Amino acid sequence: MNEETDSTQERDSWPIQRMIEGRHYYLEGNYVVFTALYHRSRGDCCGSACRHCPFGHRNVKRRV
Repeated sequence: MNEETDSTQERDSWPIQRMIEGRHYYLEGNYVVFTALYHRSRGDCCGSACRHCPFGHRNVKRRV
């Protein structure tokens, strides 16, 4: 297994007890942006159209 495959499968136990900046999220201006690792650890798409969603935004409602 290569390093890229390992990093795309990595998860932390849920719920995450202590969020680590740079690992679970980063700050962009006034926004908190969750990383793909955070989302994989969560386990499913939350439906909020997150930037780093590893689930293909499958629960995001489409605008009509």
